[in-house]
Amino acid sequence: MKTLRIRTIAVALLAAGLFAIRPVPGRCEVVRIQVDRQQVFAGGHSFGPACPYESLSGRLHFEVNPEHPANLGITDLKRAPRNAKGNVEFWADFFLLKPVEMAKGNGRLLYDVHNRGNKLALWTFNDGSRGNQPATLEDAGNGFLFREGYTLLWTGWDGDVVEDGTGRLVAGLPIAVNEDGTAITGRCYVEISVDEESYSQPFFRSPWGTPASYPAASLDNRTAVLTMRPTQADAAVEAPRDGWALARWENGTAVPDPRSLYIKEGFRPGWLYELVYTARDPRVAGLGMAGLRDAVSFFRYDKGASDGANPLHGQIDQAYIFGISQAGRLIHHFLYEGLNLDLSQRPVFDGALIHVAGAGKGQFNHRFGMATVYGMHHRGALSCADFFPFAPVLQTDPATGESGDSLARLREHKAIPKIMFVQTSTEYWSRAASLLHTDVEAKQDLPVDPNVRIYAVAGAQHLGAGPTDRGVCQNPRNPLNDRGPVLRALLVALDRWVSGRGDPPASRYPRIGDGTLVDLETFRRQFPGIPGAEPPRECYRPARLDPGPLWRSQGIATIVPPKIGPAYETLVPAVDQDGNEVAGIRLPDVAVPLATYTGWNLRAEAYGVGGILAGLDGSCLEFPRTPDDRRESGDPRLSVRERYPSREVYLQKYTEAARGLEQEGFLLEQDTAGLLQAAAARKL
Repeated sequence: MKTLRIRTIAVALLAAGLFAIRPVPGRCEVVRIQVDRQQVFAGGHSFGPACPYESLSGRLHFEVNPEHPANLGITDLKRAPRNAKGNVEFWADFFLLKPVEMAKGNGRLLYDVHNRGNKLALWTFNDGSRGNQPATLEDAGNGFLFREGYTLLWTGWDGDVVEDGTGRLVAGLPIAVNEDGTAITGRCYVEISVDEESYSQPFFRSPWGTPASYPAASLDNRTAVLTMRPTQADAAVEAPRDGWALARWENGTAVPDPRSLYIKEGFRPGWLYELVYTARDPRVAGLGMAGLRDAVSFFRYDKGASDGANPLHGQIDQAYIFGISQAGRLIHHFLYEGLNLDLSQRPVFDGALIHVAGAGKGQFNHRFGMATVYGMHHRGALSCADFFPFAPVLQTDPATGESGDSLARLREHKAIPKIMFVQTSTEYWSRAASLLHTDVEAKQDLPVDPNVRIYAVAGAQHLGAGPTDRGVCQNPRNPLNDRGPVLRALLVALDRWVSGRGDPPASRYPRIGDGTLVDLETFRRQFPGIPGAEPPRECYRPARLDPGPLWRSQGIATIVPPKIGPAYETLVPAVDQDGNEVAGIRLPDVAVPLATYTGWNLRAEAYGVGGILAGLDGSCLEFPRTPDDRRESGDPRLSVRERYPSREVYLQKYTEAARGLEQEGFLLEQDTAGLLQAAAARKL
């Protein structure tokens, strides 16, 4: 208690601003750490060798020198307000979970890139609750990361995020202005599509949190253009101006709102509504990534003030970055921008675990860029979030003559970390994952950099196991449990790899060369004629988009919406006679199946534009139980009874598949045991 009291007093002094980290002239990174709260985690529960954990949360204050070479690529940084020293100030929330006695930890910092303000590492690796204010034993889940001794860090980076009382991480990024101090304006594109009827929608609404969009400079809809169409393949039709407004529907009234779109007749479910308007006050979005770089560099390397303001000083040997979906795209973009070196040319991260990012990056360093947007077959196709180069190896686009490598900037400085890209089947269908390892014409496999591993989990869907109800889909959704078991094993493998204690499993993903990565026509011929389960007729093929000549050099779109060029060619995983994918990490439920698991599903007619790809959902199509069931339904797949004459036969095959993955490094022993226990409880 005495030690805790001393620590609490020190934290209080920090929060009061009595201790500050002095900026280094010419560099300027974290200049003050403000700790608002410190508490024992999970009631002081002891997690193996690392013993109890504690959390610290508060705010990091930054100063950035716009003239520093490492910051020159940040869009609009030189248009941000400066302080008396000529530096740009901003801040970011932080949340730190660490062993109370750091010497008992494993010396590894795991930085979890938040997704739209949400913390996902404990939900992923620990099967813990999905919340933003972890404090209890329930939040700790199975305790995996704590037993391993990891220190966990989250910081705000996304200026789009709005605090809503749930503990989302927020970043206070400055607004860029013209040289004379007036507001910057520019054309902005927003696509809105709903699954249920409504009269108004905020710009860029997301089920994971509605972001702070850029307000319209004028509420006069004559300064904007609204078009509508069922799908991207249809011609857009301009909506009459008397049928819509920049407003929100509230208590039966359209209330003027510069961040919302109101449709007098109501939005048609599934349709695409595309608004081009004049926005104002762009955030300096790229400072989010610079702040991420500088925050991790501070916690990893800096001593801080004489009071020991850096609670991790001298205790971190390696640092790893992890992110899911949007957060994974942020990591790839961070590496693409060459930001994995701090201002002293030291490595920020030694390893990166990038989950379900497809081949995309994002609008993370662009004027009026929105971090929340991304492209799919039906929605978001004009978001400019998926752009060449896609692969972490040198390639050429024959349509444009452009050459590139997503790791080129880091390669130049020999600063590429160990990287694992982990995809599910969904990313091949809805996020163009094949572009990560094929040429842009889908004619040949690309070589893989020795510092990179690529893994695809066969038959899994974007966010892992989910409910089997249909939602907006035609088919039951996918319950395949892949996320936690596979990522736990790969994090262990990444740590061994970085630490020089052994290579990780070899890359495992579908390839053109062995016939396991195929075009859509071939896939449709392969897929069995399962009653009521029509295979997709399309997959996501990102277009070559042209937002204008300043997009690449200055991050500014001058053609809004972008000019649409020919699409990049993408491929999908080949399947066997059951419709299950033949390549990638085949979990026991796929290798010894009771169903067909897919990373795709189709929209139901009731939700508009039925029959097209349904976003990020997969399908689960159960096998018939008996030969009679199979004959009665006309299902070409063998029944469960025909495959497994007894429970013992099923469990023997299942055990062999699970143990094989464990030996190859794709499952940990504890997860093998959990899968076998679940299999033993099933009814056959």
